[in-house]
Order: sequence, then C-alpha cells, then structure tokens
Amino acid sequence: MFPVGCCIRDRGRGRLFLGMERALKHKFPIGTRVYYTASNIARPAASGTYEVIRLLPTEGDDCQYRIKSSTEAFERVAKESQLALS
Repeated sequence: MFPVGCCIRDRGRGRLFLGMERALKHKFPIGTRVYYTASNIARPAASGTYEVIRLLPTEGDDCQYRIKSSTEAFERVAKESQLALS
C-alpha cells in the first residue's frame, strides 16, 4: 500500500498511478458493550464483557480500542479482531 496521494511512475511506460490506502472504520462506537477474548499471551481471566471507552488508531489491518471492565480498575487496549458484540 502507498500513502494516500502518493504517485508511482511506471518506469517502462511513463504512466502515473495514484496509490490509495484503504481507510479502516471502527466497527464498535464509544459506549458499546463488547465481549473481549484475550490473546494467548494475556491472562485467561481477562476475557469478558467490556465497554468501549475510546477509539484508537489502527495497527496494521486491525482497528484498536480502549476498553474498560466494571470489575477492573484499569483500561485495556484491544484489537477489533479480539472483540464481539456483547
């Protein structure tokens, strides 16, 4: 992928191509209740129901969120692939 607005020249033919980066949209808005599935690295006890607190920038091809459980005193960062509607 090329940054939005990046021009690439085809050396053999002199043509210009405009690279368009795919814009990712967050699936879950702020305030949504989601089920978080912890990765293999995190503690299994982390899985459960959370609320989306903030939308974060994407990491690769995955949107990120700051989520909070009512049973924990801290917030977590989760990738969209780890979340499902609760």
